[in-house]
Amino acid sequence: MQLTRFTDIGLRVVMALAADPEASHTSRRLADDLDLSYTHVAKVVSRLAELGVVHSSRGRSGGLGITELGPRAGVGWLARHLEGDGPVVDCEGPTPCPLRSACRLRGALAAAQEAFYDSLDRLTVQDLIADPTGARLLTLLPTAGSPPAGSPGTPPATDIVDAAAVNEVQSVNEVQ
Repeated sequence: MQLTRFTDIGLRVVMALAADPEASHTSRRLADDLDLSYTHVAKVVSRLAELGVVHSSRGRSGGLGITELGPRAGVGWLARHLEGDGPVVDCEGPTPCPLRSACRLRGALAAAQEAFYDSLDRLTVQDLIADPTGARLLTLLPTAGSPPAGSPGTPPATDIVDAAAVNEVQSVNEVQ
């Protein structure tokens, strides 16, 4: 089974925020630090906020942070909520499978998908950021020595989600 890019980005963002829980980040800075698309990070952050895993605030001292739930969240729970409820294969798609009424594969794949998530349920985000991963994440994230917000090349803290990204995210959502 392969996770979607959306879930991959979501897990990376939560891990980064959990690795540095005292810091406040922006979506743009996280995207840059993790070498991800800002538009995708903005969309994922919105979903993570809906799930209560991250919080975001606007304004001069605004930014993103991990909630109390974030580090304790089960990886399986998080993956299920980021992936959605879709089956591994779509037997009813535009060209329905002729075997669908007597197929045993669909049930086997559904059981495999649940076993996949069950295995992830044994881990929390906190488990994922144990060293050496947490130490590596901290080298990627801005430190106290980073240029202050507003410096050339550094987005202001109010730049959590800009208007162009919101429009692009809405366009992507309409396609889905």
